[in-house]
Amino acid sequence: METRQSTQWLLKRRPEGEAGPDDFERVEVEVGPPAEGEVVIEMKYISLDPAMRGWMDDRPSYVPPIELGAVIRAVGVGQVVASKAKRFDVGDWVVAPSGIQSVYKTRERSGLRRIDPDLGPVTWHLGVLGMTGLTAYFGLFDIGEPSEGETVLVSGAAGAVGSIVGQLARIAGCRVVGIAGGPDKCQHLVDDLGFDAAVDYKAPGLHKAIKAACPDGIDVYFDNVGGGILEAAISRTNDFARIVACGAISSYNATEPPPGPRNLGLVVARRLKLQGFIVMDYAERYGEAVPRLAQWARDGSLASRETFAQGIDSFPDAFAKLFSGDKMGKLMIEV
Repeated sequence: METRQSTQWLLKRRPEGEAGPDDFERVEVEVGPPAEGEVVIEMKYISLDPAMRGWMDDRPSYVPPIELGAVIRAVGVGQVVASKAKRFDVGDWVVAPSGIQSVYKTRERSGLRRIDPDLGPVTWHLGVLGMTGLTAYFGLFDIGEPSEGETVLVSGAAGAVGSIVGQLARIAGCRVVGIAGGPDKCQHLVDDLGFDAAVDYKAPGLHKAIKAACPDGIDVYFDNVGGGILEAAISRTNDFARIVACGAISSYNATEPPPGPRNLGLVVARRLKLQGFIVMDYAERYGEAVPRLAQWARDGSLASRETFAQGIDSFPDAFAKLFSGDKMGKLMIEV
């Protein structure tokens, strides 16, 4: 194999508030042939996720922070172009912890897995069949435990995870309400994804709007946002409701810790379950979820909206879209 050029994006400095171009550095490196046990992967698509912002901070979390000068952590889909590894052949499609780079050389390891391109478009393995879909699946069904006829409220509902959560809740026979920003996104939830109602958090009167959309209260709240929206949802919960704490995107760029919900006393009064989770906790059960998600996606029960940024050089601008709301569904770079 000839030497290949790889474009990489490195973490230059730790962002304060919203991450911007000055926090990143673009470099070109040469990638040589694989050594014994290694593969070289040409990346085709790279996932962009809100959690990446938290990994840039030097603070304790469920994974170590990205080191300064290191390739920015991300997961992508690519094709093996050279291999001296026993488990992978040239031409295999794989999901890889590549980071933001166009060519990735690595040893065989657990984070590298072959995918079946016949299950659907390979991009599905970063979205509906990837960490996005798996997060929605296990968070909703294992922690939310929805029952037919219950009301499920989802924040960040036009985003990658939230849009799948709402559709899975609909498949489970629930009444589904989504919270999103702006009338276009709210209309998308109802018209395209089958939500029963949508609430525009950018419009005034959030508490009243949630009450109107959830006249029978909330049985499951899937939280991707935190902050004031979490507070508003807690106020409308029924007794024994379940709150699935998946993310807190409203605070990821905060320079000071935001105030917590002021009504946490209702957790006791209404006997609520509030539980956080990390999808990697369910790694041994991914094989249970992927075939079900694939079947729903193929038969049209589960729509997968994707937004693409073109080229590896688009990374800084594309990353900003995670927090500006300027995208629908799953955001990824088409390398």
